[in-house]
Amino acid sequence: MKKYENFQSALLNLKDIYNYDAPYENVVLTGLVALFSICFEQSWKAMKEILEDNGFDESKTGSPKQIIKLAYSAGMIGDEEAWLDALVSRNNVAHAYKKEVALDIVNATKETYYNMFRELDETLQKNWLTE
Repeated sequence: MKKYENFQSALLNLKDIYNYDAPYENVVLTGLVALFSICFEQSWKAMKEILEDNGFDESKTGSPKQIIKLAYSAGMIGDEEAWLDALVSRNNVAHAYKKEVALDIVNATKETYYNMFRELDETLQKNWLTE
């Protein structure tokens, strides 16, 4: 599953966010925001692909928000609100030139989103992927 493999690679890269502490240099802050953004994109696309492969036809044309809601109702993710918050953060990446927006994204990633992505990976491996 290509999308899942992409998500795993992005999650592995995102772990590097813990190698840096505030105050962040501008280039580092921008890179950390990008790591979150890439991981979020790959996560919802992996969910979409796996849901489709498991017969959830409504996932075929789904937006990130629809996929998150479907993944929650299917038991793929456990904290819908955290995922919807991450979607808001992903949408705010375009405004990450404002330092406070970028800091919010990085702090939320360290506090919540990284573990949320890890939980998704564990759930996918345990309950959704068959070899």
